[in-house]
Amino acid sequence: MKNSEYNSDSLSLSATVAMGTGVMIGAGIFALTGQIAEFSGSYFPAAFFLAAIISSFSAYTYIKMSNKYPSAGGIAMILQKAYGRSTITGASALLMAFSMIINESLVARTFGTYTLQLFEVERDSMWVPVLAVGLIVFAFIVNIAGNKMIGGISKITAVLKIGGILSFAVIIIWVSGLSFTADINVQTAPTTLGKFLAGVALAILAFKGFTTITNSGGEVKDPTRNVGRSIMISLAICLVVYLAVAFAVSSVLSIEQIITAKDFSLAEAARPTFGEYGVVFTVIIAIIATASGLLASVFAVSRMLTMLTKMKLIPHRHFGLPGTLQTHLLIYTVVLAALLATFFDLSRIASLGAIFYLLMDMIIQCGVYAYLRKEIGANGGIIIAAIVLDGFALLAFLIIKGSSDPLILIISGVAITAIFIFEKFYLQRRRNSGEDHQHMKM
Repeated sequence: MKNSEYNSDSLSLSATVAMGTGVMIGAGIFALTGQIAEFSGSYFPAAFFLAAIISSFSAYTYIKMSNKYPSAGGIAMILQKAYGRSTITGASALLMAFSMIINESLVARTFGTYTLQLFEVERDSMWVPVLAVGLIVFAFIVNIAGNKMIGGISKITAVLKIGGILSFAVIIIWVSGLSFTADINVQTAPTTLGKFLAGVALAILAFKGFTTITNSGGEVKDPTRNVGRSIMISLAICLVVYLAVAFAVSSVLSIEQIITAKDFSLAEAARPTFGEYGVVFTVIIAIIATASGLLASVFAVSRMLTMLTKMKLIPHRHFGLPGTLQTHLLIYTVVLAALLATFFDLSRIASLGAIFYLLMDMIIQCGVYAYLRKEIGANGGIIIAAIVLDGFALLAFLIIKGSSDPLILIISGVAITAIFIFEKFYLQRRRNSGEDHQHMKM
């Protein structure tokens, strides 16, 4: 960045919508369709729909807060308004930041997985993390170039990928004669309510990109008007795209086939209708979608971490690196995302992201309900509904993953505990050293 300050009014409504959809349609549809189908069975299109409803309830709180207090790094601002300069504020903000970094690694691995569909390479090839890390480095370089380039690229890629994905879906549905095969000849275990809700929890991860807009509120033109509009427009666009793709995939593949190709189910769905040309087309759209999604996500998380640092909620060491604070945090962000993309597979990355995000969202909703709803003129019933819906989805996900992959729950639990302990000791050290007098509860 050219300076350490945020670039006010640098993101138009269209650029902000493009950035929000960029994050959501990155890995949200390309990587998660098969994984959601693995949980929700033939009801996986309904899982996307319910996830959109839950995300809309959650988004209500973010919109009301952003209208009152537009800010770059908005989630950190919401937490501090609710909980003051406390352990829960810093730790919850870090949970959100880490969930965004986890999403970056998910997007990057999706890029690698789809790209390799063009070649005769095993799905667990070492080229998947190599390509993932390469995309992360590219996203870093573009982010260094500044907001105008990010906004311009986001708008172009948004049109290309949304148009391409919708064309893919409409043609497949049309050719199939509106017949859906995902609910017949199913050899997998029947879907239970718990499994369906676990699928919904993963589908929520496909919509959580709207928080990217919240975190960039201080850089949006006319933020009190455009942040809320861009969030709702982004959610609506993504719901249409996700449902179209879900019905298209289910029209040509059985649930067993979707699950078998869960990391690249869209490419597999293109094969029966279009042959190898369809696979190539799908891969190109996936490359565009994942690349733009990663650009937007890196942009948002670096802003949020910069805000946390300036709020003295997390420490910062420049380690002799040149450039501004934001540049340093961009480097730390992409390094961590690259490590996750290298050592975790898509299923576990998605699970970590879902757990971190749902827990953080519940903490925000509870804080706004308890301390801020009257100040921002929010409807308490809507906030309570968001908390309950999040809670059901998270509980179901934890139960299902506990029986199928308990290690990921252990990793999540250790990571969350470590984040809260770290934040508690960091803030305590600042208070004991007298460094914290000027940072009182807002």
